[in-house]
Amino acid sequence: MGGKQSAGLILYRRNQGTWQVFVVHLGGPYWKAKNLGAWSIPKGEFEPSEDLLEAARREFTEETGLPIDGTFMPLSPVRQPGGKTVHAWAVEGDCDPAAIRSNTFSMEWPPRSGRQREFPEIDRGEWFGLEEAEGRISKGQRGFLDQLRALLGDAPGPY
Repeated sequence: MGGKQSAGLILYRRNQGTWQVFVVHLGGPYWKAKNLGAWSIPKGEFEPSEDLLEAARREFTEETGLPIDGTFMPLSPVRQPGGKTVHAWAVEGDCDPAAIRSNTFSMEWPPRSGRQREFPEIDRGEWFGLEEAEGRISKGQRGFLDQLRALLGDAPGPY
């Protein structure tokens, strides 16, 4: 597979009889006021020599500050509208969204100001039911939710 690629994890849990997924809101000034389509699975790019599952686990920890362990179930890669291929694994577990601590990135802000500012890669995380997650997660990652439903035995809902 050519082009940009990334690896990530879909953390899921059963809460009061409902399946939920943990997704993160993209950080930085461009995403601050956006909600629908501005959420993602914790993921990131990897080195060509890197093991994909280890890269997914590393990215989860870098973006949330939380270690992750469990039984990782591979999902089929999805290609996002921008051309990036995302590899993902589903893993059952739990975490406290208030405990996340993201790594940061630098960018010029405001544009053409000459000033560099630091922003978190993600500014928050949250648990959502599968149907609500479909409306919040980026369009290119919704296929992962369908795959998770199939693994969990739930019928797909409308986008």
